[in-house]
Amino acid sequence: MRVALVYDRVNKFGGAERVLTALHEIWPEAPLFTGVYDSEVAGWAKGWDIRTSFLQSFPFAKKWHEGFGWMMPLAFESFDFSEFDVIISVTSEAAKGIITNPRQLHICYLLTPTRYLWSHANEYLSEIPTALKPLARIAQVKLRVWDFMAAQRPDYFLSISKLVQRRCWKYYRREAEVVYPMLGLSSSLNVERRTLNVDQRSTHSAQRSAVKSYFLVVSRLVPYKRIDLAIKAYNRLKLPLVIVGTGSEEKSLKRLAGRTIKFTGYLTDQGLIEYYRNARAIIMPQEEDFGLTAVEALSFGVPVISYKHSGAAEMIKDGETGILFGEQSVNSLAEAIKKIKNVKFRPAERGPASPCTRRYGASQDKLHNEIYSQNRFKQEFKDKINKLWMKHQENIYSR
Repeated sequence: MRVALVYDRVNKFGGAERVLTALHEIWPEAPLFTGVYDSEVAGWAKGWDIRTSFLQSFPFAKKWHEGFGWMMPLAFESFDFSEFDVIISVTSEAAKGIITNPRQLHICYLLTPTRYLWSHANEYLSEIPTALKPLARIAQVKLRVWDFMAAQRPDYFLSISKLVQRRCWKYYRREAEVVYPMLGLSSSLNVERRTLNVDQRSTHSAQRSAVKSYFLVVSRLVPYKRIDLAIKAYNRLKLPLVIVGTGSEEKSLKRLAGRTIKFTGYLTDQGLIEYYRNARAIIMPQEEDFGLTAVEALSFGVPVISYKHSGAAEMIKDGETGILFGEQSVNSLAEAIKKIKNVKFRPAERGPASPCTRRYGASQDKLHNEIYSQNRFKQEFKDKINKLWMKHQENIYSR
């Protein structure tokens, strides 16, 4: 079974990239096809067989891929997969639009339907200058047509959460089976700790952090993560908040932050583990597609304060392993932060929320780690691919 992997772009590091590293460990010989590859910030992919599209040679494409969104359909349709049997696309944008032949099996592991076209289209449009909005709306409509058509090309869909599963049906009219991603960090799970290829001078030792009294945000600092809500809430409450991560909004968020808020920049996995262990709670004001940070926090026995309509809510028992708030507003988040003081989080009850509990039959910390372990994910994903490949071959030979 000759396997190829496909991903939208290799120029950052986050939950999706952790999934890719796991898939690469399952199929180490599989090349990775992608729109653009920035080796300066994607050190985690060093040594991989990475095959880029024609966009790789375009000026600024590696750093500013957003400006080339309208060319991504052509970029992925231009790839030749004729030498492969199974193609696995991991995508939140255009990678699902690759073209394969009938004998090949294309499985899409959907991170989410393209956000700027569907679920969060209006939010993205609001960030565009008024003069350019008419043109942006036209482009959005045309890209929606292609995106829907592209979503009909995979033979099967797998999704990272039930939230994404619902979106897949709503926007693409395609059914998807949920395969939860794995836990990113935990020494007990023997997960390899990878050091990000970044300037370590931007970090500071977790050992010097406040003593188990701070709240924690672990996120890319980009608009849809709504870190501004967390900052405003903690400015109002005058409580300590540590923000781990970097991104396009870093400078503006630092200007917004008060004295009780600290930024660390990027951290190594080891440094991040120490912050998890010493945190009072994890704050997630965004609508996450899955919410790997929540999984990691719960694995360390740390409660999560999350937006109710986020994929992260699937893993949280409101009032037991975390607090869910109903509106993406400063008032709603601030009230949730206050509630956490009145709730006793008992370790024996921390674990995955009811959907996971029903599926796997328990809710202990240990089982939580097993459910989201890298070994579990790799075995489940590999078994799923093998079964679908056998089914695909049977269908071909029965015709």
